[in-house]
Amino acid sequence: MKTVLTYGTFDLLHVGHINLLRRAKALGDKLIVAISTDEFNAMKHKQAYYPFEQRKQILEAIRYVDLVIPEENWEQKISDVQTYNVDTFVMGHDWEGEFDFLKDYCEVIYLPRTEGISTTKVKSDLSEH
Repeated sequence: MKTVLTYGTFDLLHVGHINLLRRAKALGDKLIVAISTDEFNAMKHKQAYYPFEQRKQILEAIRYVDLVIPEENWEQKISDVQTYNVDTFVMGHDWEGEFDFLKDYCEVIYLPRTEGISTTKVKSDLSEH
């Protein structure tokens, strides 16, 4: 059984998120999604619209997602890969190279992002109205 892991805030869910999750799941048998906690987002100077527990519940309802875990700090990725026996780590291509240090532990794949959509764009579009 091949396990895939990805990370994100996954706030204001949109088709780009779904495409990433679908493509990540297609790379293995089990998809684990680590989502940033509210406290970790605050450390990154980010604020999600939905609190952690609601984002977790939304992701758990998506058929591609097998397990949702909290992301509490930048340093946990190696231990998550080891704890969950991860074979493949997946992120959007805008993070290209940032997680190459994980190649010592698993395969690292950067997937192309969906054109024309991002949470930043959604927030910007909504603020214009």
